[in-house]
Amino acid sequence: MQQWFERAWQHGHPLLWLLAPLTLLFIGISALRRWLFAAGVKSSIEVDVPVVVVGNISVGGNGKTPTVLYLTELLQRSGYRPGIISRGYGGDSKQHPMLVDSNSDPKLCGDEPLLMAQRSQVPLAVGSDRVAAAKLLIDSGLVDILISDDGMQHYRLGRTIEVAVIDGVRRFGNGLRLPMGPLRESVGRLQYCDLLICNGGTAQSGEWLMKLQPADWLKVDGSGAATPAGEMVAMAGIGHPPRFFDTIAELGLRPVQCHAFVDHMPYSAEMLMPLVSAEQSLLMTEKDAVKCRDFAQHNWYYLPVSANLGEKFDSHFLTLLKEKLNGV
Repeated sequence: MQQWFERAWQHGHPLLWLLAPLTLLFIGISALRRWLFAAGVKSSIEVDVPVVVVGNISVGGNGKTPTVLYLTELLQRSGYRPGIISRGYGGDSKQHPMLVDSNSDPKLCGDEPLLMAQRSQVPLAVGSDRVAAAKLLIDSGLVDILISDDGMQHYRLGRTIEVAVIDGVRRFGNGLRLPMGPLRESVGRLQYCDLLICNGGTAQSGEWLMKLQPADWLKVDGSGAATPAGEMVAMAGIGHPPRFFDTIAELGLRPVQCHAFVDHMPYSAEMLMPLVSAEQSLLMTEKDAVKCRDFAQHNWYYLPVSANLGEKFDSHFLTLLKEKLNGV
């Protein structure tokens, strides 16, 4: 179903018109919610440290996680003590907010928060109430700035800088709102963002081009770097699986099969082991790998990727942050 919607949103399909009443309802609810905050009926809450929100206006694999990790590292290099807050999609913990570290259970905290905790090694909290998650990290005394992952539509949390990530290839699909199209908010919403990041493709005016750079292949079982060998099978359970398949093709690998799973798929050994024989290699994303380590086989590999935005972006971002903090 996810793949059908992705194709329909990009290339059109007459059945989408059956969803028009739902789209109108979605637009109405979104507009009412924004109006309630704009009119002061609902209030945004400013916390005691700066907040950088990273989000998007469309659904499905735009590159928010690499962006969050990039900004986290940039802030660390610049002397800040960043923390990350996230909704924790895919997790089913009853404890909210919840602190996440490298050893957390992805079934409880979600796959993306665990990935970010392992890669960044900074304080991270998840919860549907981002204000509560923010206060949990602030009260720890370990952070002096927060990055809110996928927080553009969470208006209750005030923000210092708002960063929107755009898929440079798919852009905004058919330009329609959910569920007729991929948009959470209208394209006009972007004019209120402080920074626009274009993930791949060609950056348009006012956008910063971000490139995702693959690192070395690693074993899913945690035994270190290794090169996949023999016949290969690829899998991806991310917002836009073709992005991963295209990446490994650019590396010169030609899997005999590519399996696309829904985003945040809860994997099991029984589900994945039949995908490859003992002589084949199973290739997956880092987001998939964090959910598979406990039952990973010797022939399973994942590919870490890192964002690169360039020194000009770094300087611009840090200058903008200082100006915001000084009220310029």
